[in-house]
Amino acid sequence: MNVKCLKVLSLFLLILSSVSNLSHATDRRGRLGVGLNNQLKNDLPSISFKLQKSKSFAFGGLLGLSTDDSNGGFGAGLKVYRNLFDEPQLNFYTALMGALLKEKSAGVEQSGFQVDLTLGSEFHFAGLTSLGFSFEFGVSFNKLDDFVAETTGSHFVVAGIHFYL
Repeated sequence: MNVKCLKVLSLFLLILSSVSNLSHATDRRGRLGVGLNNQLKNDLPSISFKLQKSKSFAFGGLLGLSTDDSNGGFGAGLKVYRNLFDEPQLNFYTALMGALLKEKSAGVEQSGFQVDLTLGSEFHFAGLTSLGFSFEFGVSFNKLDDFVAETTGSHFVVAGIHFYL
């Protein structure tokens, strides 16, 4: 992917996030969502949390850990969500995630980072508003061995499932 294409996509995401409407969907302000996420590039399943601070912004984090000597590692990241617009059982958002990664494979350890800029949606079934399913797509910049810029797409099992307390 060339640099010009990445700049255009980044500009598009920035403009889209700045012209958003206020939320009209299920009010989750102050509610904590706890669940799973598998977006880390070292393929570790992660425990995830999401806290809706206002109608427009939410903050989250994820932590994955494996102590396996031959194929372990860890990943820890923070995520900021900006709601673009809402529907009764659906929130559309843009998200920025930054994570630190470490991977062990065949006795070799590699450390690095991951930065993802994504658009996504969290949806809820009518009558079951405490459970949120997410999907996301966008770009990922990561480095474990070499620096890589790539497109990313995550269905709801990978992007996250949260139970809101």
